[in-house]
Amino acid sequence: MGWATSHPPDPAGVATCIQCGLCLPSCPTFRLTGREDQSPRGRLTAMAAVADGAELDDTVAHILDTCLGCRACEAACPSMVPYGELIEAARVETAAVSGSRVRRSLLSNVLPSKGLLGTASLAARVAQGLGSWVVPGSLRTGFEGLRPLAGRPDRFKGGTWEPEGEAVATVGLLTGCVMDEWFRTVHEATVAVLVAAGYRVVAPEEQTCCGALSAHDGDRDTALDLAERNAPVFEGFDFIVSNSAGCGAHLEGYGHLVDGGESVADRSLDVNELVARSIADGRLPAFEGAELVAMQDPCHLRHAQRVVDEPRAVVRAAGYEPVEIDPAGICCGAAGTYSILHPGTSEELGRRKADQVRSSKAAIVASANPGCELQLRAHLAGDARVAHPVELYAESLSASGYRPGR
Repeated sequence: MGWATSHPPDPAGVATCIQCGLCLPSCPTFRLTGREDQSPRGRLTAMAAVADGAELDDTVAHILDTCLGCRACEAACPSMVPYGELIEAARVETAAVSGSRVRRSLLSNVLPSKGLLGTASLAARVAQGLGSWVVPGSLRTGFEGLRPLAGRPDRFKGGTWEPEGEAVATVGLLTGCVMDEWFRTVHEATVAVLVAAGYRVVAPEEQTCCGALSAHDGDRDTALDLAERNAPVFEGFDFIVSNSAGCGAHLEGYGHLVDGGESVADRSLDVNELVARSIADGRLPAFEGAELVAMQDPCHLRHAQRVVDEPRAVVRAAGYEPVEIDPAGICCGAAGTYSILHPGTSEELGRRKADQVRSSKAAIVASANPGCELQLRAHLAGDARVAHPVELYAESLSASGYRPGR
């Protein structure tokens, strides 16, 4: 049979692969297994076969479902195969075969809902008081990686923050769903630094979940709905900033999803880009220091958005010495819901990443994505602090007593 929906992977995109194999060393699942069907080339071959009429059965669904979606293969590909778009389109097809209705319902209904996500966060806070033994095994790694929820700031959605003097530009801040519930201190740091740099920051009340996790999981309808709701909300801003790598990469794809989303995609920046630019322009100071910080590159920052130098510039300006732990930028194994769906692979990749951090001798590791932080915190088990690069810079800025114009 052919593809079951009207939005299959683009055959022209699949045909772009020249089967050279240069992507294989960059693929985490191929590195772990050495199996062709666990490589980008093997998965593209499976997509092409189904598009040509082969049956989409459980075996093919498993081949596609076990991809982390890290997009490291895109950076290595000489033919520029749009693998990220292709794997997401393929998962629209495999979702019906691989029995993902329960997790799709979770993504479709809980994440975009302030009330339901808030209830889930309350349950997590209670569980933190009782201990991880109350959490089902499939969720335990993510739970153990949560920041303490007690004493966190109030909900962050909605607000405007003005700089001293005339604003350089107006920034729309994507607060998101998971970031807003579990990483509000990252939002606080983001606002503090951008305002100090002279930006007017607005977090629109009407915004919702960006839809990245739904798109990654094959729930295209929900991803489209969320994009259609968000695109008009972010009209009129000079920049649209995200401090979550996965969200930022998805915003850059809005132009491919909905009419009007192109303007969102064109103006989207990761917060590290805007902060690094402000430091280079002299609107933010640079501090000196020698404490080591291990740099962990979220896949959707390094491979999808190609943002590599900027987080290092922010950490260095915060007064730290960035330390490289993995020049290849192999995935940490978090990958959205992957740690729940494929715990064995996720666990092994998480353990390897934590060992790289420990080998660096750094007491701090910088990561700019919530899923990566959850994975790192869980596997490091307190051996190193995990923080967003902009959090580190905001702390140094606050400690210095810096005020614009001084």
